[in-house]
Amino acid sequence: MLTQRQVVDYALQRRALLAEVYAGRVGTMEVCDASPYLLRAAKFHGRPSDVTCPVCRKEPLTHVSWVYGDELKHAAGSARTVDELTRMATLFEEFTVYVVEVCRTCSWNHLVQSYVLGTRGVGSRKPRRRTAAE
Repeated sequence: MLTQRQVVDYALQRRALLAEVYAGRVGTMEVCDASPYLLRAAKFHGRPSDVTCPVCRKEPLTHVSWVYGDELKHAAGSARTVDELTRMATLFEEFTVYVVEVCRTCSWNHLVQSYVLGTRGVGSRKPRRRTAAE
């Protein structure tokens, strides 16, 4: 998306958690704990990925995007589709999107990425750096 900024990728955290699960130090019941609300959001608002679930290996993961921001009011804390995010990015000044991967079979879920969207800073030039002499 055009206004996507402040992107944080949680791949290292995910990899470390999965290493703990594969080593037997963390049980699958501890990581396969998606709430029914998250599973429903995956069904109706999620988008399928090409990554197979790392725990049960039965089906592709589903990515669900959650939006948060003061300006969103009643829409804060809700799951949104990619089309809705695109539209919201032009309507609101700034809000944060959290992308969660979910397995609808075993309930594995993990935060994949977060980023900021909105109109703040769009169309404005970056301020020129000033030198010490100025």
